[in-house]
Amino acid sequence: MVETGYRRTVGLIVAAVGVAMSLWHMWVIAFAPPEALFFRGGHLLFAMTLVFLALPATSSGEAQNPRFYDWLCLAGSIAFIGYLWANYDYLINRIQYIDEPTKTDQVMAVVAVALVFEATRRCIGWALPLTASVFIVYCLFGTNITLSALLDQTYLTTEGIFGSTLGVSAAYVLIFVLFGSFMERTGTGQLFMDFALALTGRQAGGPGKVSVISSSLFGTISGSAVANVMVDGPITIPLMKRTGFKPHFAAAVEAVASTGGQIMPPIMGAAAFVMAEYLQTTYFQVTLWALIPSVLYYVACFGAVHFEAKREGFMGLPKEECPRLGEVLRARGHLFIPVGIVLFGMMSGYSAPLAALAGTLACFPVAMLRANTRKDLRWRHVVDALIDGSRNALSVAMACACAGIVIGVIALTGIGIQFTQWVLYLAQNTLVLALAVTALAGIVLGMGMPTTPAYIIMVSLLVPAIMKLGVITPAAHMFAFYFAILSAITPPVALAVFAAAGLAKADLWASGWAAVKVGAAGFIVPFMFVFDPALLMIGEWPAILKACCTASLGILMLAAGLHGYLLRRATNVERALLVAAALALVYPDAVWDIVGLALGAAVVAMQKLRPAPQSVGAGNRPRPS
Repeated sequence: MVETGYRRTVGLIVAAVGVAMSLWHMWVIAFAPPEALFFRGGHLLFAMTLVFLALPATSSGEAQNPRFYDWLCLAGSIAFIGYLWANYDYLINRIQYIDEPTKTDQVMAVVAVALVFEATRRCIGWALPLTASVFIVYCLFGTNITLSALLDQTYLTTEGIFGSTLGVSAAYVLIFVLFGSFMERTGTGQLFMDFALALTGRQAGGPGKVSVISSSLFGTISGSAVANVMVDGPITIPLMKRTGFKPHFAAAVEAVASTGGQIMPPIMGAAAFVMAEYLQTTYFQVTLWALIPSVLYYVACFGAVHFEAKREGFMGLPKEECPRLGEVLRARGHLFIPVGIVLFGMMSGYSAPLAALAGTLACFPVAMLRANTRKDLRWRHVVDALIDGSRNALSVAMACACAGIVIGVIALTGIGIQFTQWVLYLAQNTLVLALAVTALAGIVLGMGMPTTPAYIIMVSLLVPAIMKLGVITPAAHMFAFYFAILSAITPPVALAVFAAAGLAKADLWASGWAAVKVGAAGFIVPFMFVFDPALLMIGEWPAILKACCTASLGILMLAAGLHGYLLRRATNVERALLVAAALALVYPDAVWDIVGLALGAAVVAMQKLRPAPQSVGAGNRPRPS
């Protein structure tokens, strides 16, 4: 009885803190944020409170009541953040590296680093804390920098834990995560699924195409590949398996489609906000850069599903299981209005957080407009959305705080410059090799940590090298951003694939390699916009349209070649020609475009002139040509 009462009390505290965290951020966005240290410190304190009260210290996976250790960690969090607030005048008047930190300063700094590591470990695992630890060890034992200077940089300035990355989490990420929570609670998820079913459900391989469309829509409000899989996958994966797709291919399609949500405007993953901060540009500008590459990514994924379905003879869903598009829009189409508000706000010049706040506040009033979306709404759903928003932002908040330690060490030691020189030496000043090294590093970093810290580390260590070789700044940052994301579908540690394979009851390795095949274009698109910035909407419109058309043809031919179908089943020679045509088309050169179009036309002619396969009986698939 006492245990039950304790659990209920803790639950009420967690709910109250979650609601307070969301409401405080909404108030700050509406009425201007306080000074950086107070704003970022408040954001971190809310996050660490929820982490230590709601997330277990062990990885048993079972819900646990907070123990004495958890309360001690919470007290330490309040102490090190409260100490900065209480001594704010002292902090802003002291001279960094000149005024030696006091013993109390150093003790609080050690407590801060230890607790940030622990909270990050509970949210996203050991990879990022261990990475930060390696940088700290290098700083202390590989340079002549003292412990006092390290603690000064990490804790007493806004270049460590309380750096710009935590500021991005506080100012941008939480409000967009909250917007996604409000949309989910008002039934927008059902709208996305019905919308996708109405568009493609009856086509060949319809459930796979539904997965691609619905996951791209879900991804815009979740910002997390794994979360996207867990929301969308339980519906789309069984549908794909039912219509004939093998379990590992169904898992691959869902994983690839869900991963792309982080690069799909208007609401991208958290790292996009960090990019805007680094480049000192608007978030809307980042979405413009990402628009064409994200469309190319999903066109390739859609094409892979289509060609696989046609090759295997898979049909779509029965007519009665697919809603009509008109009926879907009449019943729930008004739920798109909040997304439109966010887009209109950003296009009108308002800040991204303010536009997201307006969209968030519009979600429930818009849902109340129609009886079919109003009938199930309760005040409890508003509270639940506030709680979900704060809890869903925890992993990003802690990742940004921990990544701030890494950035602080890089700035203090100058290792970023040394790393740039090392990459240039390794690549022998060859851009393609430097890009390959950067891509591989992004995939490796992303295997153990979320996109945001992986991107942050790449920007600090690798992006300067490829920029020195002539890559323009937006393309360099987008390149790092993409490969930090693509680790979610790259074996051996592919988190989105693991989640999807679990839902599909499929083999992990088979699912992983199928995901690489389905998402192959995603690994090529970043190289495309590095060599042709027109794909980032940089340049004249004729060049942009030409690049978009040739790149679209190229990635569709790549999907056709990899999956062995264009107009009909492709022979090995035709598949090789299709892949060669794709590679020629994605290279930004008029001569190579002509070569690619010629090869593609040759394959079309070969398939048109080849006799059609003989029918093998009703209900059977055609034999391979």
